[in-house]
Amino acid sequence: MGSNPTFGTNLAGWPVTGPTGCQGRVRAASPPPAGAPVEAPAVSPRTSSPLQAPYPIAPGFQTRALHEPTEPVFDQGLAFDVETLLDRRIILKGIGLGALSLGIAACAPSAGATSASASASASAVAGTTGGSATSADCTVIPEETGGPYPGDGSNGPDVLAQSGVVRKDIRSSFGASTLTATGVPLTIRFAILDLASACEPFVGAAVYAWHCDQAGRYSMYSQGVEGENYLRGVQAAGNDGIVEFTSIFPACYSGRWPHVHFEVYPTLDAASSSGNRIATSQIALPKSACDEVYATGGYEASIQALAGVSLATDNVFGDDGGVHELGTISGSVADGLLVELAVPVRR
Repeated sequence: MGSNPTFGTNLAGWPVTGPTGCQGRVRAASPPPAGAPVEAPAVSPRTSSPLQAPYPIAPGFQTRALHEPTEPVFDQGLAFDVETLLDRRIILKGIGLGALSLGIAACAPSAGATSASASASASAVAGTTGGSATSADCTVIPEETGGPYPGDGSNGPDVLAQSGVVRKDIRSSFGASTLTATGVPLTIRFAILDLASACEPFVGAAVYAWHCDQAGRYSMYSQGVEGENYLRGVQAAGNDGIVEFTSIFPACYSGRWPHVHFEVYPTLDAASSSGNRIATSQIALPKSACDEVYATGGYEASIQALAGVSLATDNVFGDDGGVHELGTISGSVADGLLVELAVPVRR
């Protein structure tokens, strides 16, 4: 992604970009401890290119084993980052600065968490979610419209009543059709957090997610795809509060900023009826990611549509620039992108 101004730090203390750019983590290297050996630069399995010195490769960090021994300490993943966060919070509390720790993950787990690994997973997403991570407070996800094409029975067709809607990979239709939506691969990851439990992971919550295809069409509604139900699916959160979908990057169409719709339900069983939803909102996709994706084949119409809209003028995100709904993007167009969003909800 392109370079962007930093906006605070992520949960491990690395700077992150501001709300108008790609919200992925931009990490600065830390020098090795005095006297510590520095090994030769490693080759990242994701990029197949040498990591630049002076990034140290070490078997451990602050007495903890690295989750990925072949990766540098700054690239150990979400769970490792949040362990670092917890250590820092303990230090901050000890010197009376806990309330002033800007940049610490929004909705980070409390000391009484019942599952350290579960809290780590959900809080890591919260801590890397761009502009929303500006304080230690947990802010409920803004309530937004489901739009005219929800497919949940509230406006015509109801995919929630169809057998097969509970699935991780939502790229293909199911049932009478098996047509697969094309486009740049996108993994959509939600961290569902329970406001009633001090933003601990919301175990067992369910998410229904949907969005348009590469041409800006919504299955079940748009001309030519009325008989399809691709890019729609339901998943339940585990003990970590994480819900994840395998999809494609949606188009930008006239009048709307690129986005993903979702509804949150208290349980998987409750997700069979839209009347049981406890939150309806949207993920705003960062512009830098949109620019890169729309430069690829199949997204030609999105270039002009994106030029005519901004987060400030969008009829959904315009009230606050999408500060609580702007997803964190990582990955690449070639290998697939990942968008993450922390979603604090009330039961």
